[in-house]
Amino acid sequence: MIKKKKALIIVGSILLSIVMFFVIINVIPPKKNVANNPFVVGEGKLPLIAAHRGGKINNPENTMLAFREAVLTIGVDIIESDLYLTKDGYLVYNHDSYIDETCNINGDISFGELEELIEDKSNRHYIKDMTLSELEQYNFGYYYEDKNGERIYKDAENFAELGLQIATVDKLFEEFYESHPDLMFIVEIKNDGELGKQACKILAETLDKYPEYKDQIVIGTFHDEIEEELKTKYPDLLRGAPTGTAASFVLTQYLGVNIFDQGDFACLQIPMSYDLGIEVGLVNQGLIDRAHRRNAAVQYWTINDEEEMRKLIEMGCDAIMTDDPVLLKSVLEDYQ
Repeated sequence: MIKKKKALIIVGSILLSIVMFFVIINVIPPKKNVANNPFVVGEGKLPLIAAHRGGKINNPENTMLAFREAVLTIGVDIIESDLYLTKDGYLVYNHDSYIDETCNINGDISFGELEELIEDKSNRHYIKDMTLSELEQYNFGYYYEDKNGERIYKDAENFAELGLQIATVDKLFEEFYESHPDLMFIVEIKNDGELGKQACKILAETLDKYPEYKDQIVIGTFHDEIEEELKTKYPDLLRGAPTGTAASFVLTQYLGVNIFDQGDFACLQIPMSYDLGIEVGLVNQGLIDRAHRRNAAVQYWTINDEEEMRKLIEMGCDAIMTDDPVLLKSVLEDYQ
């Protein structure tokens, strides 16, 4: 009987210690990831509108036309896009490493014919193999379809005047620096290896010419060596969480041991769910609250559905990346 009582006491003490451990680690304020983070909107405020690829539903993606419409007409807070390095050292906006799917480099063919052509990767035209002047010859609104399914820019001879050439980082910064010094940017460096490192250098040097934007851009990458390059050589630039870091943060949050997470990212950029054989939901108030305790922003991509937008707004996320900023703007007006 005495042995049984002692055993119960020991078990009870262990359980109490475990409970106290989790209580303590969830009460202790965690170290902030970054001291100043303009991407955190603050409690009770609406999320920022991030125009994914400049808003590819509303305008031809990643073009100056799209960026101008997003900023000047729609009034977005953030321009989001991917960066690639050209053969002659310019950083340009494009989602893929090749340009075939957005411009007329293959002549007057349908999108269906194009898909068959570029199924063979040797037929693709890669940005790294082309100079900026070569890229600027093409109409990047060629395959864009409006809400009626019309290719309204297909035959535009004045495509350069319309802003349908490929866009460069410095041109975008220059376009809005005086009129919109509070504009923010989410970019992903897509090149890996030495090209990716060169892209980091060029981006940092370009930002030196636009110091207001230097504190209003967050940079992401899928490549470990580029993440390390940004972290060690450009520590003043804000970084998004790489895939592994984001997964670690989410996992430790769900396990209740988030205080041990060592991430130093400024923005947690995630979808609403991950498919890991089973669907793991990421729209979680605890996840958002934990990120905010670290002064990290939570930004969801790519949200084009009204109900999903409303769910994220009411959850208190910091930004919603969308292909349809016109829709998101309309939805947000209901909460003002």
